[in-house]
Amino acid sequence: LAQVARKPVRRIIGLMSGTSLDGLDIALCSMRGTGSKTKVQVEAFRSIPYSDGFKNSIRQVFAQRTVDLQHLTLLHVQIAETHAAMVLDCLREWSVPPESVDLLASHGQTIFHAPRIFHGLPDRPNATLQIGDGDHLARRTGLLTISDFRQKHVAAGGEGAPLALYGDYFLFSKRGEDRFLLNIGGIANFTFLPGDGDPSRVIAGDTGPGNTLIDGFARQLFGVPFDQDGLLAAAGTVDSAFLDKLQTSPYFKRPFPKTTGPETFSMEWANTLLATCPKGSNNPYNIMATVTQLSAGAIASSILETRQSNGKRTAVYVSGGGAYNPELMKQIRAELPATYKFGPIDQLGIPADAKEAVLFAVLANETVAGMAKPGAILGGVPLVSMGKISLPE
Repeated sequence: LAQVARKPVRRIIGLMSGTSLDGLDIALCSMRGTGSKTKVQVEAFRSIPYSDGFKNSIRQVFAQRTVDLQHLTLLHVQIAETHAAMVLDCLREWSVPPESVDLLASHGQTIFHAPRIFHGLPDRPNATLQIGDGDHLARRTGLLTISDFRQKHVAAGGEGAPLALYGDYFLFSKRGEDRFLLNIGGIANFTFLPGDGDPSRVIAGDTGPGNTLIDGFARQLFGVPFDQDGLLAAAGTVDSAFLDKLQTSPYFKRPFPKTTGPETFSMEWANTLLATCPKGSNNPYNIMATVTQLSAGAIASSILETRQSNGKRTAVYVSGGGAYNPELMKQIRAELPATYKFGPIDQLGIPADAKEAVLFAVLANETVAGMAKPGAILGGVPLVSMGKISLPE
């Protein structure tokens, strides 16, 4: 650990698998410096899709209140071993010797997100659970592994999410430009970076559903994994009765910072509301248009709640699967003033698809080589080192 910390450049692999369960993002990064002086070069990146069988195994426990405990326990190891095999395949493909890599940073697979505001039990704490054991990753890959990042955030008083704000602040803050870094995954989230660089003014949180309901209804109504190019939503019109019911979720009224998950915005929740709508609300294209508008409206209103533009230009840099949905992006733009200028996160030097994996590599870099900053607050939570360390031997 000391040898890695002293290196002028650290080679770190970041792993990310989100709530959409698409697959594993693997980013090989060269990292120099720490904190606000961190510089990252993405040497290689690959996104490996999960097999249908593997996805189904995860869905048996994902966001479920009642699970087969044996299946969950076995999956904790299976995910780690599957991810390890994917990492080693990539290293072979990239002709990168494992011994040349300093750290492996693994987010793991979120199984259940349970902040107090969600579970509603005043005598119980915030909690979140990611599986994919770090010791198995370290042993199978031979790499020093940092994993299970979200637990320290909860222990320090946060909700375990969003963690992207740490890497966002270190890598993407720019004096003189207010920025939103918007990521539209299963759940949409953003980080607001003020142009004066003041960490106390950084705001981050989840806006609500991103792709989770769009993908869910695409599977349910059309038998496809997602709404390719937003064409299904574009073919329909918004059902105001259904939209009104969806927008009654108490989550939308909560102030930032806040987090949520598919446990809150589930297909069961949406279908229950749909069943109470007048006859005629079952047009499949209209349903797709409505849940797309729900996501777009929640994103736009969250941005406006965080920062009124007052005629000043604000940059919005977008990443995540939703960035490739033209209908969703069109609706978000339509709800914001023209002073909000959109662009892909690629414009900031990090490939959009690699961003979240890179950000966990940044967290691992801070764990091993960063400096503690007693009393520092970022996004309303103490600025702390995160992640558990697993030695390969």
